[in-house]
Amino acid sequence: MANAKSTGNEVDRKSIGKYFRGVRSEYKKVVWPTKEQLLNYSGIVVLVSVLTAVAIYALDFVISRIIGFIIGL
Repeated sequence: MANAKSTGNEVDRKSIGKYFRGVRSEYKKVVWPTKEQLLNYSGIVVLVSVLTAVAIYALDFVISRIIGFIIGL
């Protein structure tokens, strides 16, 4: 039984080491955006978020007015 446990630990350690070597290898392949690209992408995300919030607010306002008109509030 002692051999089975030590073999399992060795396999676990080798698997963990292999995993982190793979992560490191993939991390080196990542192409990071430039500062200008990052600012542009961030601006687009903020703009789309604001436009979405305004659209949801407008729809909520219109729907609540229609429902208020229907039920007489």
